[in-house]
Amino acid sequence: MEQTKKQNETYLQSIERKGYSRRDFMKFVAFISAYMGVESTALGQVAKSLATTPRLPVIWEHFQECTCCSESFIRSDHPIVADIILDKISLDYTLTLMAASGHQAEAAKKSTMEKYKGEYILCVEGSVPIGDDGNYCVIAGRTAIDILKESAAGAKAIIAWGSCATTGCVQAAKPNPTNAVPINKIITDKPIINVPGCPPIGEVMAGVIVHVVAFGKLPELDSQGRPKAFYSKRVHDSCYRRPYFDAGLFVESFDDENAKKGYCLYKVGCKGPSTYNTCGNMRWNGGISYPIQSGHGCLGCSAPDFWDAADSFYSRDLNIIGGEAEHNADTIGKVALGGVVAGAAIHAVASNISKRKDLERRIKEAEDGEKKLAKDNI
Repeated sequence: MEQTKKQNETYLQSIERKGYSRRDFMKFVAFISAYMGVESTALGQVAKSLATTPRLPVIWEHFQECTCCSESFIRSDHPIVADIILDKISLDYTLTLMAASGHQAEAAKKSTMEKYKGEYILCVEGSVPIGDDGNYCVIAGRTAIDILKESAAGAKAIIAWGSCATTGCVQAAKPNPTNAVPINKIITDKPIINVPGCPPIGEVMAGVIVHVVAFGKLPELDSQGRPKAFYSKRVHDSCYRRPYFDAGLFVESFDDENAKKGYCLYKVGCKGPSTYNTCGNMRWNGGISYPIQSGHGCLGCSAPDFWDAADSFYSRDLNIIGGEAEHNADTIGKVALGGVVAGAAIHAVASNISKRKDLERRIKEAEDGEKKLAKDNI
């Protein structure tokens, strides 16, 4: 009876039952709507939907993966987002987080599939191996293929979490011994939202679910089935090191002086110029950081087949999107700066001044100062 009551609750009722106020609820609406890219004029619609819509039943399957997607989700910056995975979306089945196990867990899933046929959302974490008749991934005597097909049969839509479920990730990397494939290679008769990343950002995952609830439909997707709200811009476009790229200031090796100064990581393999994701804006673990901020180049984990996309994670991507100017980092450095690395450039970027003319002016002043100092010493 208690479980049925919870399933019939609206999102607002569920949030209030957990001790949050109406003000907390509206802050959450504004917070998640901003991440979703929803215009301020639509905030009322989001709030109304969450206040009147019964919680969405969700079945969450795990196959070949490391569970980093679930880990990312529960470490969201916003407390209500963090609660979503545990309670707010009526998470009826997940092997990772549910208290029940064995026959009880399977009974809960079967009950949801029967009672909410055509209404529940199926979330899938992990790739599915189809080699050797699927016997590389067997759960309770059943192959991942069989479990996926059964769970997907009555689903309203499917959300593929992470690069394992969207592109196959490391399991599908050459030589792919288990013949691992993403979800869309097996399920072809259901709408699928691909949310790539290794892992995706928790707020991105929450935003996708809230969009489905608030608007009663899938978010606008790109050609790869990814939500445009989160995957329409390159990591390069929101990177705080971008001014260094434009100025031709690059890290040559991870232990050089340029690395200590925080220069652009493109020449040591950063895939930010060809990777579409919202890392630079939203970041992980409560918005604390992301790989580039930690001093390591982007691996392109939200791009298709990123494990096999290059000779090495540290090889420069010569096919980056954006034109010939970005294609030749070495040339940029020589033309823009004449091979001179000056302290004035650091000040320019640190002051958030990214225009090339201003950088060149400051560098010229530094050069003139150095020449004058040298002349005075003579």
